[in-house]
Amino acid sequence: MGGNEVNFEDILYEKKEGVARIIINRPDVLNAFRTATLKELASAFEDASLDGTIGVVVLRGAGEKAFCVGGDAKESAGGSGYPREMDYWHTRVHQAIRGTEKPVIAAVNGYCIGGGNILQILCDLTIAAETAKFGQAGPRVGSFDAGYGAAYLARIVGEKKAREIWFLCRQYTAQEALDMGMVNKVVPQEKFDEEVASWCREILNLSPTALKFLKIAFNADSDAIFGTEAMAMAGVRLYWETDEANEWKKAFWEKREPEWKRFRK
Repeated sequence: MGGNEVNFEDILYEKKEGVARIIINRPDVLNAFRTATLKELASAFEDASLDGTIGVVVLRGAGEKAFCVGGDAKESAGGSGYPREMDYWHTRVHQAIRGTEKPVIAAVNGYCIGGGNILQILCDLTIAAETAKFGQAGPRVGSFDAGYGAAYLARIVGEKKAREIWFLCRQYTAQEALDMGMVNKVVPQEKFDEEVASWCREILNLSPTALKFLKIAFNADSDAIFGTEAMAMAGVRLYWETDEANEWKKAFWEKREPEWKRFRK
């Protein structure tokens, strides 16, 4: 992928002055990802990793309402969850973020929920606007991420807080996310872009080889989670085929609350 810009359908990708900017460009659905989005994200991250002129990567969502709210429900409307192909690309994107040989900054503006929140926790650093909202929604909507979404989250915020995040499915403000160690910095909306650019400049003023080996060292302790992620994807695929997992979708279309209690036997 030569040149400064590459054309994609679901994302915007620009390389300029040592910074690769990857923007999920689906603001009409709060930047929810579909299988095609994940393919493009993986491709962009791999390109940024291989480009020796790039020193830092920024991941963000288009618009001001959302960073990313996870998977696009339209792809799971037919039953049995998301397309099987998404399992591969979902895991591939997680690997690509961790495997990119330079720091990756998540720039979170607006809602950062479900699979979107997992994307930002996998990034090396996170800068959030005061408007950002974080949380997981899986058990509320008939899904879960028992790989990096659980195990790595627990390493970041601690076991107790990680269990709270998943077991209650609450949403947290940017300041609450900062207090629990989920993000690195919170800034006013009007200072957001400036702060992200400032962190990029600081990183670009450091030794790229030193940063590369530091990232490898930080990843080494948690690389075993990849095996757990593979089992978790297989597990959620089986779960999506059950009546319990499809209860939320049925309730949504029937305009009622899900009846989860009937599955406690």
